[in-house]
Amino acid sequence: MDVFEAVRTVLAVRQFKSDPVPAEVVRQIVESGHLTASSINGQPWHFIVVEDKAMLGQLGALARSGPYIAQAPLAIIVAVAPSPYGMSDASRAIQSMVLTAWAAGVGSNWVGFANLAEVNPVVGLPDDHQIIAILPFGYPVNLTSKGKKVRKPLGEIASRERFGQPFE
Repeated sequence: MDVFEAVRTVLAVRQFKSDPVPAEVVRQIVESGHLTASSINGQPWHFIVVEDKAMLGQLGALARSGPYIAQAPLAIIVAVAPSPYGMSDASRAIQSMVLTAWAAGVGSNWVGFANLAEVNPVVGLPDDHQIIAILPFGYPVNLTSKGKKVRKPLGEIASRERFGQPFE
């Protein structure tokens, strides 16, 4: 799948099959985050790959917006060390991982947005690191709406040269 097709069709997935994600796909997902550009090449992120079912259950209980983490075969915690650009850099890495997974047929969703400090001690993350998101990954149970997105018209959200001059 090419990049635009992945962007065009990716959807948030919250129901996963129990099938494990192959090790080579997991590595590719993590590597895509690792290879993402970051401000002044600071790479402030740290990725924690979780496949243990008990730990996934614990993460699902702690992440109020993502109890479905518990039924995913894999989750990646994305944290950043103190950095003025950490949030931006981590967000870019998250999108790279989600799109890489999607191109391999693996769905995901962004769970949480900060406010996950109670997860730090569970995974041994230093207190000065902030968890930006927990990304559950797995093969989607249902893909009936793949690529069917409700979006505003392009001319409504993009301008040419100046605000209000529609991009067509």
